[in-house]
Amino acid sequence: MTLDQFKYIYFLGIGGIGMSALARWFRINGYTVAGYDRTPTALTDALQAEGITIHFTEDVAQIPAAFLENPTQTLVIYTPAIPSTHLEYIYLTEKRFILQKRSQVLGLLAGQMTTIGVAGTHGKTTTSSMVTHILRDSGVNCAAFLGGITANYGTNFLLNEPADDLRSVICVVEADEFDRSFLTLFPKYAIVTSTDADHLDIYGAHEAVLASFGMYVSQIETDGVLFMKTGLSLADQTKATVREYALQTGDYYSQKLRIEQGSFIFDLVYPNGVISDIQLLVPGFHNVENAVAAGAVALEVGVSPDAIRSALATYKGVRRRFEYILKSENAILIDDYAHHPAEVNAFLSSVKALYPDREVTVAFQPHLFSRTRDFADGFAESLSLADHVILLDIYPARELPIEGVTSELIFRDVHSKTKQKCTKDELIDVVRKMKPSLLVTVGAGDIDQLLPALKSTLSNQ
Repeated sequence: MTLDQFKYIYFLGIGGIGMSALARWFRINGYTVAGYDRTPTALTDALQAEGITIHFTEDVAQIPAAFLENPTQTLVIYTPAIPSTHLEYIYLTEKRFILQKRSQVLGLLAGQMTTIGVAGTHGKTTTSSMVTHILRDSGVNCAAFLGGITANYGTNFLLNEPADDLRSVICVVEADEFDRSFLTLFPKYAIVTSTDADHLDIYGAHEAVLASFGMYVSQIETDGVLFMKTGLSLADQTKATVREYALQTGDYYSQKLRIEQGSFIFDLVYPNGVISDIQLLVPGFHNVENAVAAGAVALEVGVSPDAIRSALATYKGVRRRFEYILKSENAILIDDYAHHPAEVNAFLSSVKALYPDREVTVAFQPHLFSRTRDFADGFAESLSLADHVILLDIYPARELPIEGVTSELIFRDVHSKTKQKCTKDELIDVVRKMKPSLLVTVGAGDIDQLLPALKSTLSNQ
């Protein structure tokens, strides 16, 4: 299959962060694009404003007629979140339209260019967006398909400049392990940030997660490079050159790390030298480590040390990754997408280091029944880093309830100064009564919908 044979591109689940990036790529490149999603969001609003037709009801009749009348010229791209019982999915399958998963199409696009794949159970969105910003800021011709909205560019997709040889273009891809999607990628350069147990509803066991990452790194081009977090067990599963990085150890690491006026400043040590006094606008020990990985791959593709320092100093982060919503003398509100115990631990540890004189109140919304069941002990331990814990109900996302699985599994083992449970609708009143000077909202569900009201509440206390 080649993309040249298609004129129409139809998306089932167009509002997803990865799907919307592909939709933009096809629209910009002259295809007619339309799609379905379950609910309107800011992303679907943006796509519609760009001229893409979207509907929100399972209804074959709402698929544009030109798509239905030209099945051989129509490519249907779907997300694994679309169930096999979906009415449009059933119809398009029965009528023998060509259906491809998002990951398969992304693999086709990236395969035309020189790919940097950024994988890991956490850290991949920030790291891939850092790599992208370094390249773009340094004048490197690159494209990017990211898993978050970058603050620097206001998008999850960057289009490259035209090139006679597409292999001269670098394509930065967030390589997602969910549903083994990253196995459609064959990168020249790869970063693996972590291989912790996650998505056990898909994989079943941690061993299967590790096996999938092993398959991914085995697909790196033989003359390529794997930049691997120190301590991961992947080196013997790839024919590429392996280089390790971490916060304080490896071939690439940070030194002289300090916090000055709310910024993390450090030196990046690499095999041939040191990039001194890198300043990050986005705080966090984990973000310093992500910057080390991003700087390592940038050096490998020829970006100068000075350009890397300059670019990282202007990197503004990704929406919902250590995002300041309010920062005043009386109150601070920070939002983060963390939804794995290791991510919550890294985030809260960094917040406490930044604000040692303030008590930290965390409002956490667990994501998925299966993830809550599998990691309840880990969530309880990491949340206990906070002084005060507010625990919301589980956000179900794609899952049906699991008997006996509620946020109580986490709550009972939280050991903080205070803890309480509430519903999402009750959170504003709880915060109004608590009057925290430092509130962080955490989770991959829809807790971010409350941020405007929380900001107003804290501003007026």
